Amino acid sequence: MKTVVTGGAGFIGSNLVRKLLDQGREVVLADDFSRGSIQNLLDLGIQTSDVGLRTSNPVVDLTDYAQTLEIIQGAETVFHLAARIGSIDYLHGSNLSELVALQTNLTIDANVFRACLESNVRKIVYASSAAVYPVNLQYRPGVVLSEDIVELSQNQAGKRDTEDSAINPDGGYGWAKLMGEIQLGWMGNIDTGIARIFNVYGENQDLVKAVHVIPSLFLKADRYPEEEFTVWGNGQQSRDFLYVADCVDALLQLEERASSPPIIANIGSGKPVSIGTIAEKVVGLSGKDIEVIYDPTKPVGPISRTADITRARALLDWEPRTNLDEGLRRTYSWIQRRLAGNSS
Repeated sequence: MKTVVTGGAGFIGSNLVRKLLDQGREVVLADDFSRGSIQNLLDLGIQTSDVGLRTSNPVVDLTDYAQTLEIIQGAETVFHLAARIGSIDYLHGSNLSELVALQTNLTIDANVFRACLESNVRKIVYASSAAVYPVNLQYRPGVVLSEDIVELSQNQAGKRDTEDSAINPDGGYGWAKLMGEIQLGWMGNIDTGIARIFNVYGENQDLVKAVHVIPSLFLKADRYPEEEFTVWGNGQQSRDFLYVADCVDALLQLEERASSPPIIANIGSGKPVSIGTIAEKVVGLSGKDIEVIYDPTKPVGPISRTADITRARALLDWEPRTNLDEGLRRTYSWIQRRLAGNSS
């Protein structure tokens, strides 16, 4: 069974490719390597010559429809993870950044979905995002986000005139993901699973181009005391952190249970954790006597972003198996190995 993974050399994608190869699948990796890397594959013991793996070209530009169609033809399942993403500064630094994120992701999604239709793909698993939820809700402490918040907004547009029911995704990236979900809802002849992914961390997370909070703090700990250990914000903002292996398991469960209309499920830990708590755990793992400095002048994004994973538990028979302390330990161990490899 030919399985295509767009963004397959990236963070989540490379971990998914490893799992699919372990299952004996024929995997085609589609990536332009703008953020993904061959090193991500090597770190997981994947060689580009491995039986069952094809990279095609090897670079694939999914904004080019001809290239997209070529790589998807003959596939039974497409895991569509490729997207233009980045840090707070990158995505929300200007109106132009928002526009580029929106336009590029709309183009990628449109090409992938059209190619899937023309190629009679049986299943699509789409990596959506918590960014589809109304951004105003995410600036309230303690908010837990359930799937029906957005479903009610779409189905009852014009019927409910309240702030909480307004469609208000987080920037150009969030709008593009929401539009991707809407397109998939109209593709009635393809079984689909949509993963609204929250904050994923773990092996192969980007350490260079768009560093997210957990790898960023580990890198700061590694550089301390040559550099200050500064945490953006006051540390009270919270996120839902999910270890990457658990995310991959959820994507596979979505493939198995994909349906038409699409099954949509939050993929997160279901537990809010403050950034201050993450900083303390990072300091503890570093073994250093680190002074933590909080900088409330820096952008922090949403105040609270936690997943309600009731639906994932019920429909996917899935829930996270890796606790935060173990996931952080594994992530730090990988970062140390990656840094040692880069410096040799």
